[in-house]
Amino acid sequence: MRKKITIPEMMQMKRDGRRIAVLTAYDYPTARLVDSGGVDAILVGDSAGVVFSGYETTLPVTMDEMLYHTRAVVRARPKALVIADMPFMACQCGEVEALKNCGRMLQEGGAEAVKIEGGVAMAPVIRAVTAMDIPVMAHIGLTPQSVHRMGGYKVQGRNDQAERIMEDARAVQDAGAFAVVLEGVPASLAARITESLDIPTIGIGAGPGCDGQVLVIHDILGLCEKYSPKFVKRYADLAPVITDAARQYVSEVKEGIFPTEEHSFA
Repeated sequence: MRKKITIPEMMQMKRDGRRIAVLTAYDYPTARLVDSGGVDAILVGDSAGVVFSGYETTLPVTMDEMLYHTRAVVRARPKALVIADMPFMACQCGEVEALKNCGRMLQEGGAEAVKIEGGVAMAPVIRAVTAMDIPVMAHIGLTPQSVHRMGGYKVQGRNDQAERIMEDARAVQDAGAFAVVLEGVPASLAARITESLDIPTIGIGAGPGCDGQVLVIHDILGLCEKYSPKFVKRYADLAPVITDAARQYVSEVKEGIFPTEEHSFA
């Protein structure tokens, strides 16, 4: 029987050279399905704001929304480690506010770890949170909550930016993060960071040199029509399947084919 994935186990996976597979989930049935697929960790991402709630960016996502999604995922009782994103402004207002919000994510949401965006600037917050035994996965490189500063979703770490990303990686490790997401950075830089850190690196648009990979579930299933990043591989195309099922249902209702006696009570 598959054992529960813990933070020590994930860190051991890096030492053993075992690749780490992470997917997002935002609800109970999806969490059950991806966990059955054998993922090592489920990220309850604030990407829910875009792919689930229809926002243009992750910035409008609130703590209450993230708690709702996290509780739904946790109810699936996954063997995968459950990591919840801290939404915009949940940790940016100082260590006290960050501790309160991260604590809520574990206490009320049931998450087993939180993810905090930012490198050097957020290191003091990560240090304070981990000091209270709240596990933190860091997130550097292309950080979606910084979309306006970056002028869009652009690759980070090219040319003179590379050393800054390296400093961010060292800072979050030194602050106590148990892992770090590397998003939208050149593959060569991600490989260098992975080699230099003792904690696992989880790539998204960061090439094959990371210790693990994460993708958004809606992207790999072909359910997000807003955009299709270069780094996404589509493993299924469910959008036309769902549309066809809805179209067939509508047709049968309007033609009086459904429901039949089979679907009725005596």
